Amino acid sequence: MLINEILGIKYPIIQGAMTLITDGKFAASVSNAGGLGIIAAGFWDKNKVKEEIHIARSITDKPFGVNVYMMSPYVEDIIELIIEEKIPVVTTGAQSPEKYIRRLKEAGCKVFPVVSSVTLAKRIERYGIDGIIAEGMESGGHVGEATTMSLIPQMVKALNVPVVAAGGIATGRQMAACLLMGASGIQIGTALLASQECPVHPNYKDAIIKARDNDTVVILKSTGAPVRVLKNRLARQYIELERNNLVTEEVLKDEKDALRRGIFLGDLDMGTLPLGQIAGIIDEIKPVKQIFDDIICEAIESKNSINDNINKLKEI
Repeated sequence: MLINEILGIKYPIIQGAMTLITDGKFAASVSNAGGLGIIAAGFWDKNKVKEEIHIARSITDKPFGVNVYMMSPYVEDIIELIIEEKIPVVTTGAQSPEKYIRRLKEAGCKVFPVVSSVTLAKRIERYGIDGIIAEGMESGGHVGEATTMSLIPQMVKALNVPVVAAGGIATGRQMAACLLMGASGIQIGTALLASQECPVHPNYKDAIIKARDNDTVVILKSTGAPVRVLKNRLARQYIELERNNLVTEEVLKDEKDALRRGIFLGDLDMGTLPLGQIAGIIDEIKPVKQIFDDIICEAIESKNSINDNINKLKEI
């Protein structure tokens, strides 16, 4: 079963949660286009997240979800808010959500943790989750160590719940490949950064369009929370600090400010700009609906090519 059937949406596509970026307005635009929009609670407090939920509901009557960043100091409050607001779908990031799954399920929420290892996914599955979003290291933002190509089939084999493929996915051919590996849908982030509706600075979008395959780098590995970003002067400084064991709490605090500089001020030199490796294939800024339509059309068209090649294998 594809996740659009499970979630009551048009396409089996979930929008990746991106801190400070995927607010209520953007999540609603994704849901209106046929995907599942996700409000990224990030480090926002309860009042701010509630405001974004109400904004989303004023724009769409379609399902949308909230992503809970498990390292936020407001996790308890956000869980309570999700239950109060009867949010239909919850995704989670960073640490394991085991502590909260039962409460969310009893409230009628569908829970899809974002996980980057089979071991953790199997442990979380025991708590009655509705599915796993298996995210490969190609993705922007926080990353694990396994690639999407290796992670998805292992997740599908090990789990008894639907697996959503994430990390380095932006085309219909990639979606078709994920479905062939057993995934029930996809989650995309970087491709949606380059949408007309995305509320980031135009410089950020231009950087995505201009990016090549080797224009991202993983920083802050030494903190245990590595992040894939656009390769720029600030990223190189972080790498140098790590090389000399000079990453301090003050540096990490400055990184949060750098994230805002990159996202909203468009500082391509000294701002942090989360970006997936797939940016190298994105060459146009389009409406969210066109991005989805193009992915679905290409995925369907890929079926004929796949069938032709499988038939050739039979002839060998």
